Amino acid sequence: MDLVWLTLALIGLTGIALLGRCGLRLRQRRRLAAARSGLGGGFCLALAGLALAVGANLYTYQRLSHERPVARLHFTQLETQRFRVRIEPASGPSRRFELAGDQWQLDARVLKWRPLANLLGFDALYRLERLSGRYARATAEAEAPRTVHALADRGPGLGVAALARRLPRWTGLADAAYGSATYLPMADGATYAVTLTQSGLVARPVNPAAKRATRHW
Repeated sequence: MDLVWLTLALIGLTGIALLGRCGLRLRQRRRLAAARSGLGGGFCLALAGLALAVGANLYTYQRLSHERPVARLHFTQLETQRFRVRIEPASGPSRRFELAGDQWQLDARVLKWRPLANLLGFDALYRLERLSGRYARATAEAEAPRTVHALADRGPGLGVAALARRLPRWTGLADAAYGSATYLPMADGATYAVTLTQSGLVARPVNPAAKRATRHW
């Protein structure tokens, strides 16, 4: 990427130099040479401007669609609607829990920035809050045993709520602090990857067992 920007800078400088040469040739009354230099300079500047616009558009897309790894979850089935999960946070040690139900759910607190802040290099911040099991049927959710495990005491990320409160209001860069959750089916041998986008958590199956579990979910 640095090489691309350097090339664009060289093309732009070449265009400026050619336009300067065009002015010099005009003062020397060498109109044909001035025309050649002017056309060359204009072409170089137009090319650099077009490439810059395309590059800025690509950069904007990359920043606004940027994703950060949050955690990986690996599941082993113990019995019907009972699973052992190993969660590997992006930072910090892995932990093991048991979950009851058909699906898993990961909750996090998120600090979202405004698009301008994203373009300036600010990525959404998070703190993992809970890992829980959930049931596919609402009746089971109300009647069957539930399992919930706190992650905030050792979870990765920052104290986003405290950070949001301390941010000067005049900066206008922080958009919102809110809760975000993602859930998918549990299955024996399944592995899922959770990432953080600029607007919340996203979970994806990463191995055949997880993909089979989500195929008809």
